[in-house]
Amino acid sequence: MTVRKSIGRFWVGVAAALAMASSAAAAPNKGVSFSIIKTGSRLSPESMLYQGGGKAKVEVVYSAILVRHEGQDFLFDTGLGARIDDQYARDMPRWKRPFFYYGKPIVPAHAQLARAGFPAVRRIVLSHSHWDHASGLVDFPGAEIWVTKPERTLIDRAGHGADSIWPSQVGGSGLAWTSIDFRSGPYRGFERSLDVYGDGTVVLVPQFGHTEGSVGMFVTTSSGRRFFFCGDTVWSAAAIDAARPKFWLARALVDADAGRTLSQVEKMSALRKRDPGLTIVPAHDGRVQARLGYFPGWVD
Repeated sequence: MTVRKSIGRFWVGVAAALAMASSAAAAPNKGVSFSIIKTGSRLSPESMLYQGGGKAKVEVVYSAILVRHEGQDFLFDTGLGARIDDQYARDMPRWKRPFFYYGKPIVPAHAQLARAGFPAVRRIVLSHSHWDHASGLVDFPGAEIWVTKPERTLIDRAGHGADSIWPSQVGGSGLAWTSIDFRSGPYRGFERSLDVYGDGTVVLVPQFGHTEGSVGMFVTTSSGRRFFFCGDTVWSAAAIDAARPKFWLARALVDADAGRTLSQVEKMSALRKRDPGLTIVPAHDGRVQARLGYFPGWVD
C-alpha cells in the first residue's frame, strides 16, 4: 500500500511538472501579456520599506518581467541570476551586507525559461542597473541591453564609487548596450516617452531619481488592463497613495536624489488618482506581484 501511494505521488508530481511546462509553452502568441518571473525573495519589516510602514514582516521579491508582444518577448530587469553568490561575494561592500541580502533558494530567470522550453531572450530593458536588477545579464549572452544614457554613464563607473552597480554584472565585454531614446513625446504626465512597438501597448518613461537613469514601463494587455512597472522608485505600493518616501536610512543609502525620487512618487500618486484602474507594480513588492501570479502564469 505504501509503495502504491509513493508511486501515485510520483506520477502526480510528474503530471504537475508536465502541466507547468505545457502552460508555459502555451504562452499567448498574439496580443500583449506579461509574466512575473520570481527569482528569489526575503522578509523585511514593512517599516524598512517606506516611511510610516508597519512592524509586520512582508515579502521582498527579486523578479524579472517577461513581456510578450505579438509573440516577441523581452525582459524588464533580470532579478537574481545564476552567479549571484559569486557577484555578491566580490562586489557587495561588507558594511552594506546587513542591510542588503537575499534568501534561498535562488531560481534564475534564465533557468526557469529554459526549463519551460522558451527560446533565448534577445532583449533586456533595465529599470536601472543596481545589483538586484542586473544580476542575470550575464545569463543571456548576446542579448541587447537597453538603458538610458545617464544610466550607461553610471555603468561605466561601476566599481569606482557606484557601489550598487557591480563590475561582476555589467563589466563583461560581451554585453551589447543600446541607449533608450525617449523620442515619442509626452505620455500620461511624463514629459518624454518611448512607444516601443508604436501601438501604445508598451511605453517606457524616464523616472530619474532613484538612479540618474531609472526607467518605468507602462503595459496595456490584450484585455485592456493597465499596468505601470516603476522599478525601485518605491519598494511598496502602499507608499504611493500617501506619497511617502522610503525609510530614511534606505533612501540615504540607495536613492541618488531623494527629492527627485519623492517627486516621482508624487507623480505616481496623482496618476493613480486620475486612473484608479491602473495597477502600479514596484519591483520588490511581493504582495502586489503574488496577487498577479508568477511564471509560468500569464497576465493578459
